[in-house]
Amino acid sequence: MKIGVIGAMQMEVDNLKEALENQTTETVSGVNYVCGNIGDVEVVAAVCGVGKVFAAICAEAMILKFAPDMIINIGVAGTLTKDLSVLDVALASDVFQHDMDTSALGDPVGLISGLNQIYFPADEKMVKILGECLQEKGINYVVGPIATGDLFMHDPAKKAQVKNDFRAIAAEMEGGSIGHVCTVNNVPFAVLRSISDGDGGAMDYQTFAEQAAVVSIEIVLDFISKVN
Repeated sequence: MKIGVIGAMQMEVDNLKEALENQTTETVSGVNYVCGNIGDVEVVAAVCGVGKVFAAICAEAMILKFAPDMIINIGVAGTLTKDLSVLDVALASDVFQHDMDTSALGDPVGLISGLNQIYFPADEKMVKILGECLQEKGINYVVGPIATGDLFMHDPAKKAQVKNDFRAIAAEMEGGSIGHVCTVNNVPFAVLRSISDGDGGAMDYQTFAEQAAVVSIEIVLDFISKVN
């Protein structure tokens, strides 16, 4: 079993790297991939960088070079629902790209041309196990669509629009493109996001991002112990 873990920022994977035994590092397309073992499970972890293009580059290179059996995208997000507060967790039932817009051509907003779909479903088994890990730790979480776009979403009107149009529970900047890449490569994926910002937006993020990232890693470590 080999599990790929992708985070957008260094703090999102640092604690995971500390848990890896027999570490090696390889750079592909400017991304450092750290490989090692946690028990009997092989793990390859990478910091992709912020935004959809960096995330897609990282996911595609990880799949082609290291052939993981599944990929988990971890990190932080802003809540779009009153059911999630700072340090709670959003677990994706599916992901989508809210800033993909060819509606001028008659398409629905969010449609990925060529694939003819808006939502990319996360792997049900992975979501189930991650949910069990969250329940065991007593962490409040919600399962639902997670929105991805190349902007830090802080405007209340934009948040309301994405929530209403797509039923989204959280917004971030990488998961939708990672889900896109995994889908076309037939690699199961999951997206888990600790809430770093609520109504306070950027102010909340500066205060809670590091704590939220630690929560994500703790859940991934539990997941690895259960999935094998």
